Amino acid sequence: MPPSGSRRPLLVVLRALGLGDLLAAVPALVALQAAFPDHRRVLAAPAGLAPAAAWTGALDEVVATAPLGALDPALHGAAVAVNLHGRGPQSTRSLLDARPRRLLTFAHPDLPEIRGPAWDEQEHERDRWCRLLRAHGVPADPAALGITVRGGPVPADPAGAVLIHPGAARPAVRWPAEHFAAVAGALHREGRRVLVTGGPDEVALAASVGAALPGDALLAGRTDLDGLARLVAGAAAVVSSDTGIAHLAFALAVPSVTVYGPISPARWGPPDHPRHRTLWSGQEGDPHATVPFPGLVAVTPAAVLAELTTALNHHRPDPPPPDRTAGAGDGLGGRP
Repeated sequence: MPPSGSRRPLLVVLRALGLGDLLAAVPALVALQAAFPDHRRVLAAPAGLAPAAAWTGALDEVVATAPLGALDPALHGAAVAVNLHGRGPQSTRSLLDARPRRLLTFAHPDLPEIRGPAWDEQEHERDRWCRLLRAHGVPADPAALGITVRGGPVPADPAGAVLIHPGAARPAVRWPAEHFAAVAGALHREGRRVLVTGGPDEVALAASVGAALPGDALLAGRTDLDGLARLVAGAAAVVSSDTGIAHLAFALAVPSVTVYGPISPARWGPPDHPRHRTLWSGQEGDPHATVPFPGLVAVTPAAVLAELTTALNHHRPDPPPPDRTAGAGDGLGGRP
């Protein structure tokens, strides 16, 4: 759907990736909102991310865009285009082809005519995009990663429960199902409520992980993106691999235990707070491999359970936050 409100100057942000990628870019999106309050701020991303875009409060609309694909003609001629997708050159060229009047992006040797800061491969993802904006004169704070999730239905009451999310888009970053099952079983035996989440294509995976749990604890395929966010917002803690739900926990200040590999948490990890615990073997490898990374597999269920105890001891943020959910409001990105 083309953006409405065309009489306002148009700002286009390219971030045509996944949920975790979008949540890691929240500080940059918030900075753009503050710097361009009178612009119509449109995210070029997969259409399914529209609910997550609304959580940021910084965007007016999402226009469906494939990774590294051509932008919708409605996004051509923007006053400002911002490349939060990558270093280029493909993503930068996608924006250049749309002929924006101003482009904020990283430098790339294949595009010597484009000015921008140098890319740092080891930089944390939240820091990277804020540094990009600062280099182009836009103040940005990587700590501004909070989101607002509106109230609505959930398939189960998450209060006091540990959410276990065994899925991940890439096999290389997915902690083994049997490890998740061992954690779920141990918590159940201790009397802790456990809920297992996942997408529609992860129902069988969730069933194998939650085999020792009551049937109503299996929630895979029973939530949309908003419903998943509401579950996280109300839960005691989240246990997962490095995937989108972990970044939801970071943004909502919900205790979490995240198993990393083959990418270091120094590049994709949570804010520095004891409620967020990370486990990493110290080894890096190919994140696009078709089998779980060996260093990831080496992380034991016992280690995760120990870190979960620490995370649960920091359930309440300091200072206590306002309600993490809000009533329905108007507009895609309106904060309540």
